[in-house]
This record gives sequence, structure tokens and C-alpha cells, in this order.
Amino acid sequence: MALNKPEQDRKRDLQGIASDLKWSAVELKRIAERLSQSGHEADAQAVLKMCTLFQAGEGRLAGYADEVKAGVITRAKAVRKYHPATTPIQACP
Repeated sequence: MALNKPEQDRKRDLQGIASDLKWSAVELKRIAERLSQSGHEADAQAVLKMCTLFQAGEGRLAGYADEVKAGVITRAKAVRKYHPATTPIQACP
């Protein structure tokens, strides 16, 4: 099944975020190793727990990307993308 442009973009975004999570988990594991070697075992364990969460999220996002590709996930209405650098912040009254 061929994907239209918005579906291709959605799939690419999901894959990109999944890849970012995977890369972050790898880097955090390196940091955890250094923490452990320097005697900060509690901190190392906390960082490793974060790695586990990142890896689980990476797997879910990769699965969602596969579902977009298979046509299981579609968007009924266009949603405005949020980007912190371009979206104005509303002042509190």
C-alpha cells in the first residue's frame, strides 16, 4: 500500500523519534557505566532505569511507524504541529 505525503511524514517522524530514543539510551548507558565506576551506583541504577524506559518507548514508536506504513493508523483531521521554537507561549492572567 502506497503512503501519501502526510503518512510518509508521520512514519518518518515516528521512526526519527524512535531512533533518537535509541541513541539516547545508548549514551545514557555509557554515562551509567562511568557513574558506576566512580562509585555512584545509585545514580547509575537510576540512569539505567531511564534507559529501560527509553528502549520501551523506542519499541512502541517503531511499532506505530509500522502501523502507519500498513495503513492501520491514519489521521482523520490535520493537526497543527507543536514546535517550541515557533509556538508562542500564552501568558498567564
